[in-house]
Amino acid sequence: MATTDQLAPKIVHQLAVFLENKPGALATVCDALAEAKINIFGLSVSDTTDHSVVRMVLSNPDRAMGIFEEHGALIVESEVLMIQNDNKPGSLSRIAKALAEKKINIDYGYLASMPSAKKGLLILRVTDAKKALGILKKLDQVA
Repeated sequence: MATTDQLAPKIVHQLAVFLENKPGALATVCDALAEAKINIFGLSVSDTTDHSVVRMVLSNPDRAMGIFEEHGALIVESEVLMIQNDNKPGSLSRIAKALAEKKINIDYGYLASMPSAKKGLLILRVTDAKKALGILKKLDQVA
């Protein structure tokens, strides 16, 4: 069973990988990660005409970065918040309001959960990750 600390919001490293926008590009990336036994915790894909930006939160971002660099991929690393939140109406609103009250902007985010799941995973890129983390940890204690 996970401890409360393991479930607490945390700052993690996200990799943004720029790929050709063509069939099989993501499969190649996923194959390389699977072969290296690197798990994908969060994934977002956005596309343009020529390329896709694949944002990933991974179990071993340092090792993944080495793999991508070996294949000549362009990678951008950034700090994001990884938050396990309740899968119920108002959960994201509560987080967004708490950050807004302290003037922290959410640059982007992505989340997912199965409809029957009690918890979901939220990834947020914010203007001040350390400050946001402190706010969210306090918010967790109030919940």
